[in-house]
Amino acid sequence: MKCYLVGGAVRDRLLGLAVGERDWVVVGATPEQMRAAGYRPVGKDFPVFLHPQTAEEYALARTERKSGRGYHGFQFHAGPEVTLEEDLRRRDLTVNAMAEDDDGNLVDPYGGAADLQARVLRHVSDAFVEDPVRVLRIARFAARFAPLGFTVAGETLALMRRMVEDGEVDHLVPERVWKEMGRALMLPQPSRFFEVLRACGALARILPEVDALFGVPQRADYHPEVDSGVHTLMCVDAAARAGSELPVRYAALVHDLGKALTPRNEWPSHRMHEQRGVSLVRAVSERLRVPAVCRDLALVVTAEHLNVHRARQLRPATLHDLVDRLGGFRAPERFEQALQACEADARGRLGQERCAYPQTDWLRAAQRAAAAIVAGPIVQAGYRGPAVGVELRRRRIKALRELYVAQTGADPDAGSEQDHQ
Repeated sequence: MKCYLVGGAVRDRLLGLAVGERDWVVVGATPEQMRAAGYRPVGKDFPVFLHPQTAEEYALARTERKSGRGYHGFQFHAGPEVTLEEDLRRRDLTVNAMAEDDDGNLVDPYGGAADLQARVLRHVSDAFVEDPVRVLRIARFAARFAPLGFTVAGETLALMRRMVEDGEVDHLVPERVWKEMGRALMLPQPSRFFEVLRACGALARILPEVDALFGVPQRADYHPEVDSGVHTLMCVDAAARAGSELPVRYAALVHDLGKALTPRNEWPSHRMHEQRGVSLVRAVSERLRVPAVCRDLALVVTAEHLNVHRARQLRPATLHDLVDRLGGFRAPERFEQALQACEADARGRLGQERCAYPQTDWLRAAQRAAAAIVAGPIVQAGYRGPAVGVELRRRRIKALRELYVAQTGADPDAGSEQDHQ
């Protein structure tokens, strides 16, 4: 019985990165021997045990064989005769197929250390094509290590294309897609995840609504990057640069889906794309079983992002209702996240990555001024039933009018509200 540190812990140590979870492979042992040594079994599909002191996972060395479609279609064999090299061979990437023994000696039968040096993500064997989740994992690894200069090997990308063409990725379950996507969105450069998926054709299968944005032009005076798909990925990266939470990053990803539905004869203008996009965002969120907090924010941002962009031009009544729809009076956390997503939209443009976005401060000030007017005094004044809401809205609009005059010295009701798309 011999234990080896394997996988990400070995890889990250060699890269000089902080090591998080540590996983171990046990060679030459049986489940009975592990239990006798005090290890607690937790594996469902194959023998995995928790160390009696550290609670780290120790898995018996195993091989696997494809037996059906999807990532559940495998048969595993674990036994004392399975070698460390055989266990490492079933792993996805060479950089994840290294091990260390108790003395810190590196076991690297598939060239992982050399690929780390070359900054290349390369598959271990042709068995890579048997697990469709690996397409998502490689894309996520590419995004995670993009700041270090890692790229996907050409032959690995070719295998990923083959998996797409063979229909393997069509068998991915929604929960696993969202799990990998959610983890990728929280990385410093999430755009790389979607770029890799697009390069192998998987984005069109997994997120056809996002894939459809590429090649759709926008007005160059507003969007120097022109391409709607490029803009979308720039928005996601802008949200990541700001350190935004997952709901904001998801909203940034899907807020412009409606541009793919704009009739070609209207290009490069995209009027009404926000209304067209709402149904697409709802469909994507339901298909991938996106958490409600992410879905609800994305729907609000999709519908309202143009109104947020022109918030300074809105009359007090229109501004009040926008603050209300964004959640300013009942869901302040969603209100703040919506502003962050719209800021990411504004900064997800070529040359505008650090642009000023005063709309957020203006809307925050408007929310504070209006929310300071509460229902209690209105009820005390004798209002009842629906009349309370009507009077509350009237007083809040009055407060917004006073705020506008105080900040600008102008009449907020002068002129007209125009859609500065």
